[in-house]
Amino acid sequence: MRSLKTTSLAALFALVAAGASAQMTKTLTGEMRTETATVEAIEKSTREVTFKKSDGTYTVARVGKEIARFDTLKIGDKVTAKYYDNIVLRLKAPGEKDIDTKSAATTKAADGKAAGTMSAQRAITATITAIDPNVPSITFTGPNGWAYSSRVEDKAALAKVKVGDKVDITWTAAMIISLDGK
Repeated sequence: MRSLKTTSLAALFALVAAGASAQMTKTLTGEMRTETATVEAIEKSTREVTFKKSDGTYTVARVGKEIARFDTLKIGDKVTAKYYDNIVLRLKAPGEKDIDTKSAATTKAADGKAAGTMSAQRAITATITAIDPNVPSITFTGPNGWAYSSRVEDKAALAKVKVGDKVDITWTAAMIISLDGK
């Protein structure tokens, strides 16, 4: 979910700030993406698998212990993943309690195939710690040292929020994975 933090938060902030007086919550719905990758490396002790994606880039995934067929993976195996994510950003009322939660789940395919669904959700309260109308940009900080700064295209949106305002940010991602041919 790391990419969620950097790809969509600034756009979503602009939507919430623009409608802050009328609506306090906005959802940025992600796209369903399908990716086929090849297993390039397997680190059994940490259960990390390196995949080469169709565009030639690499990504590393940690496979949970609940995936019993991890030991059947081989270099060269093809894996198909369908990925979906979204972000919800909500401007908080003053004095409202902060949140800091995360959850994840893995479900195996019912038919015994080498497939399953993984999902994760992270929700935090972040504080606007800086606004620079000249750039224009905004900086958020949150729990556990989390910090995020981004350019904001809509200068009018920045005028509707101030340093010290709090927002709840919830990232949700789900992935359906199948080991091709197994």
